[in-house]
Amino acid sequence: MTWKIASKTGEILKKGSDGSGIDRDEALYLMALPLRSKDTYALMEAADTLSRDTFGNKGENHFHIGLNVAPCPLNCSFCSLTVKAGIFKESIDFSDDQILEWARHGESRKADSLNLMTTGSFPMERLLHVGRLLRDNVDVPLVANTRDITHEEGEALLEAGFVGAYHAVRLGEGRDTPLKRDKRIETIKVLKDVGLRWMNCVEPVGPEHEAEEIVDLMFLARKYEATYSGVMRRVNFPGSPMEKYGMITEREMSRMVAVSRLVMGTVPKAHCTHEPNSLSLIAGGNLLFPEVGSSPRDGEADTGKGRGNTVENCARIHMETGWDPTRKSNCFA
Repeated sequence: MTWKIASKTGEILKKGSDGSGIDRDEALYLMALPLRSKDTYALMEAADTLSRDTFGNKGENHFHIGLNVAPCPLNCSFCSLTVKAGIFKESIDFSDDQILEWARHGESRKADSLNLMTTGSFPMERLLHVGRLLRDNVDVPLVANTRDITHEEGEALLEAGFVGAYHAVRLGEGRDTPLKRDKRIETIKVLKDVGLRWMNCVEPVGPEHEAEEIVDLMFLARKYEATYSGVMRRVNFPGSPMEKYGMITEREMSRMVAVSRLVMGTVPKAHCTHEPNSLSLIAGGNLLFPEVGSSPRDGEADTGKGRGNTVENCARIHMETGWDPTRKSNCFA
């Protein structure tokens, strides 16, 4: 048995460990490392050390609140909240009282942000109303997670109290979704132009996605300087058209989280993984998403009663892996 890693692996990890970033060919090399290899564990350790040094050992919990359930006409193949999925037959808009109760719960549990997700047809004016409601009643940074937007809508989000927006160019964009990659990138530019922090994740990763496509999105996050990026695997809801492909394991995801972390270098303020898992938190990840309300991975209208993890449990995962969730967020400094 040899205890050495390949010299090429060592050279790439040495380069990436100081935060200067790695190039595309080097990222593809790391993506192909065997999972059961010392090289992969060395990769995870390098990414973990970079994150702990860069982020001051802060564990981030960004509390997802899905504002509505609807049979969405966009019909993205990986989403349970679509007409074609047939899971939700009627629309549900969670009430102001319910949303405020969730938000206050997140505030009381020291959540680092409230990530307000909507389906594609959700009215912008309603999202702005919810933003103003929470801005005036809770002291937690607000992040929008909604459709493509214009400059005018971005400025309206800022006025309503939002400080950032989650927006991703999804894997399979234009193939598994009806949306255009260029349009998604235009929205990223809008967010940057109006002064909203851009939050991102490489998602939703499945076994059918080639390493080149995954790595390209890692470099997109670096190019446009995402406040955070990371990796989310696709979770197949019952009856999903993507079930035929299966799912990647948390172990595979942790290797991708580590590669993404070295790609991002000193650009991000945090590095995410989803759904919450401990393995990625020793591979460069430090940001988890507890969830309530609607979720594109769940058949329950309120994922807090289904797949969704709690703020308390996410804090426990952080502490079990040596992160401190009580420190001040780096994302909104």
